Amino acid sequence: MSLYMVKQYKAKLVPEMMEQAIKTIKTRFQKSLAAELDLRRVTAPLFVLSGTGINDDLNGVERPVSFPIKDMGERRAEVVHSLAKWKRMKLGAYGIAPGYGLYTDMNAIRADEELDNLHSIYVDQWDWERTVTAEQRNLDFLKEIVTKIYGVVRRMEREVYEIYPHITPILPETIRFIQSEDLLKMYPSLSPRERETEAARKYGAIFVIGIGGKLSDGKKHDGRAPDYDDWTTPSDGGYKGLNGDIILWNPVLESAFEVSSMGIRVDKTALLRQLELEGCPERADLEFHKALLEDRIPLSIGGGIGQSRLCMFLLRCAHIGEVQASIWPEEMVETCRKHNIYLK
Repeated sequence: MSLYMVKQYKAKLVPEMMEQAIKTIKTRFQKSLAAELDLRRVTAPLFVLSGTGINDDLNGVERPVSFPIKDMGERRAEVVHSLAKWKRMKLGAYGIAPGYGLYTDMNAIRADEELDNLHSIYVDQWDWERTVTAEQRNLDFLKEIVTKIYGVVRRMEREVYEIYPHITPILPETIRFIQSEDLLKMYPSLSPRERETEAARKYGAIFVIGIGGKLSDGKKHDGRAPDYDDWTTPSDGGYKGLNGDIILWNPVLESAFEVSSMGIRVDKTALLRQLELEGCPERADLEFHKALLEDRIPLSIGGGIGQSRLCMFLLRCAHIGEVQASIWPEEMVETCRKHNIYLK
């Protein structure tokens, strides 16, 4: 358990008003996101069958919450970590054309999460996926989509201000794109998390490109599963990777604040390459992977945008438990209470 305690903290809204603000943000943001990216809403599963390769492995070590299904011969199902691969399969099932996509309310349980101001075992996010052409699998197109999403976030920040004038906008007009390799060169003595904090502090909003592969120091900026984001395809300037994170400067916590992980998804070449790099080529025989290798699902770009994370940022909260109902260690609840932070 790791906590950052804000000195003399006071919530911007009373609990009743906070609930109303959360509802407003969630309702308006998803509508604006759908319009900006040409997405339609679909219903998402809470769990999927084990052994299909459909669930996401995140960093590759997190254990899914699983259970046997009595009426299916005790076959096991597992609560989703996210829906990156499930969404892509739905693009194919629904025959969604390039330039259009889908989004859903994703609710997940991540039992291995380390709990702190930003992390909960309950995860709620807008998972979205959009069909692309082979020609769009490049860095310029990725940046175009990131810029559109960032524009939606900025407009939502402005709408919050119009309703609650004491919560003033802080986001810069544009988001800064930075390669993870360049971030390493800028701050060689710092950890990846510390590099993000310094860059976010400097620019206000950044998109760190190329997360998942090893950098020049032999280490990864952060882990990524090998079978959804493409983090190995070369791009201009000798870089690799067509994915990244949207990170904002959080003045309440005085740190980097990730609101979205996203990217262009693997094609057949990138999938096989990344499975080999991560030492799991046998996954190519799983249901999802076979469908991709057999051209039964389309090329795509997609990601997740944290719902509670976004509400926490826009309402200037010090802990994600102020905008989300979850389970917290008693010690954390008591420590937060002593600092005027009241967890749901």
